Amino acid sequence: MLFPTFTFAVFFAIVMTGGWMLHSKPVSWKLFMIAASYLFYAWWNPRFVLLIAASTVVNTVCGRVIHRANEQAGILQAGTPQAGTPQTGTPQAGTSPSTPQSRTLLQNQRVRKTALVVAIVFNLSILGVFKYFDFFISSVEDGLEQLGLAPNLPLLRVILPVGISFFTFQALSYVIDIYRGKVAATNLLQFAVYLAFFPQLVAGPIVRASEFLPQLERRLNPREIDFTRAAVLIASGLFKKVVIAGYLADALVDDVFAFPERFSGAEILLGIYGYAIQIYADFSGYTDIAIGVALLLGFRFPENFNQPYRATSIGDFWRRWHMTLSRWLRDYLYIPLGGNRGGKAKRDRNLFLTMLLGGLWHGAAWPFVIWGAYQGGGLMVERRMSEWKERQQDRKSDRREGRYGKANRHRQGNAWIKRRAALRWLVTFHFVCLGWVFFRSETLGDAGSLLDQLFTSFLSPATNINTVFVGVVVCALLAQMLSKQALANIQAHLSRLPVWTLAVGFGIWMLVVDQLGPEGVAPFIYFQF
Repeated sequence: MLFPTFTFAVFFAIVMTGGWMLHSKPVSWKLFMIAASYLFYAWWNPRFVLLIAASTVVNTVCGRVIHRANEQAGILQAGTPQAGTPQTGTPQAGTSPSTPQSRTLLQNQRVRKTALVVAIVFNLSILGVFKYFDFFISSVEDGLEQLGLAPNLPLLRVILPVGISFFTFQALSYVIDIYRGKVAATNLLQFAVYLAFFPQLVAGPIVRASEFLPQLERRLNPREIDFTRAAVLIASGLFKKVVIAGYLADALVDDVFAFPERFSGAEILLGIYGYAIQIYADFSGYTDIAIGVALLLGFRFPENFNQPYRATSIGDFWRRWHMTLSRWLRDYLYIPLGGNRGGKAKRDRNLFLTMLLGGLWHGAAWPFVIWGAYQGGGLMVERRMSEWKERQQDRKSDRREGRYGKANRHRQGNAWIKRRAALRWLVTFHFVCLGWVFFRSETLGDAGSLLDQLFTSFLSPATNINTVFVGVVVCALLAQMLSKQALANIQAHLSRLPVWTLAVGFGIWMLVVDQLGPEGVAPFIYFQF
């Protein structure tokens, strides 16, 4: 069920009405929301509702087992052990391993680890079977064929469940956070709502249990809903998805990536710029709608985008783009691998592996693997260059101070900072755009053909460029440069308008979106992940 459709509008009107009618009856509300979320997912394919149900049961049981062992080992929800009790469940120094207390601690530790391993294996097995099995088998088969062998390995050829990576990552973060003592385990009913909650079920944002479950515990109050913010989010999300992303795809982007040989290098470059805006408008548009819909149901989701195309470094880009995934990869992959500990070489290795696996998370195809490796390599080089520049600046600082004087150095420094920031933005944007070529291409051969056409025919006549397309790309980039305060002021102004004015304005806006958008609504890009 797609957000920008009449079907979803009817569905959500019923769900919101029923949800607020049941808000004073927590158990009934949760059962109603689970049923609505399962219906939302079943609209695409009813069979895979069983997959979500199975994930709910297994992760709930594992979470409860880990939580019970935590309590017996003295590990509190905040992650701090009780006085005199080791957090890891190992015997204290000077305590004999044969004492009953030590044996109990060791047993609890084994139980905790076993339950965690079961949960991780189960969740990764879901991804492995549905998302990666055929990819790895095909890759092995291709490799054997290169050696002159002709294997006939079996393929599952299963349908990829929509949003499987999102709800699997949410389940993983839940059990890992319980193991770490950061959250307490919840019951089956509440976890079912958390895992299947339909606004973020198929394409995020990746909401953690520590962010969602406390909101589920409190009593919902309709008077606390920020209807203005919800309306602005939904309206802007629909415009970005239906109008901007839809127009860019139809006008040039899809044809450039499908038939690069028909276009000049300049047209291909514009198509790449267009895809950069398209994927942002498509994904952030979905996220805006999801956050707005959740807000109308009484829940606040974390922000997922923060003007990513104003980033001035690769690291800055990943702090702004798909922020809930970036934080997930940092907390559950990069830091467990060792993070910054162990020296620069190990840090670089951890960065590279994290982004490589992040690329594979997006899709079981070599272009995603290359894209992840490209991002990881870029972060490694950027870190090294930043450290080298810091050392150089430290060496030159005293000489600059003596040569120019403090005031003059400050004036020249400000001018240089502005020029350098503009250059850094330009380099970062084009680095990201080059990466999108691999992200968008179905095969490495497709990416190679497009890049070859880009560089070998750049001076060929460009006949497929129109001013509207260029204007949309430029305006979208300029919109990224607006200050957060300016956007907040616009929303504050709208919040002071009468409710009927907002309702009428929202209705007119929907008509505008419908008229400007193309026929039909394409699936959101991130549904495939």
